[in-house]
Amino acid sequence: MKGQDILLLLKLVSLQRQEKHLNGTENLRPRPELWQDWDITEEEELKQKGIIEFSEIEAYRESLYTVRGLEKTTGISKTQIADSIRRCTDIGLAKKDRKYGVPRTNKKSLLEFVIYGIRYVFPVRMGELTRGIATSFSAPVLNEKLFSSGELIAVWPDERAKSKGLKVIPLFHTVPYAVRQDGDLYAMLALVDAIRLGNQREAGLAANMLEKMFTEM
Repeated sequence: MKGQDILLLLKLVSLQRQEKHLNGTENLRPRPELWQDWDITEEEELKQKGIIEFSEIEAYRESLYTVRGLEKTTGISKTQIADSIRRCTDIGLAKKDRKYGVPRTNKKSLLEFVIYGIRYVFPVRMGELTRGIATSFSAPVLNEKLFSSGELIAVWPDERAKSKGLKVIPLFHTVPYAVRQDGDLYAMLALVDAIRLGNQREAGLAANMLEKMFTEM
């Protein structure tokens, strides 16, 4: 298993969460002011204000799940995406949706792996002080749930970010790119880092929050 597999599986969860809003009137672009930890460009702001018309729903759905569409939103190469989907399907972490034919995450199995195994397969430690995107307990999804004792925050290195903290190498090098476009993905990856970095209580809180996101479909 590779780090990009976790990024891709969580992206698929995020896409499935978005699908419930495909009714022709919802703005499917995430609201960055609620979760971003970086400066946004004018081009990105315009993209986030886009509205999906009802007549475009099916085409939009299909485009999201192609290897080209997933490459565009995650930064993972098309070859790596195809290999990742194949690998995750073989081990039971992904499956093909019977109705739409798109790849889906086996959320129950992924949650089990994240809670009990990810800290051993993808161990992490904080490094030197750097500028980056807040993750783990300092990310917006958790920073009001857990109170810092004054220690420096954990960040994914990124020169566009607003925060400074101790460097945490993300599960895959394109994570900073991917989370700028998707608030749910940012939240889930930050919760995964909290499980990797936290003590039993902190990891348990993060696991409960991640499970809630997985089941709110």
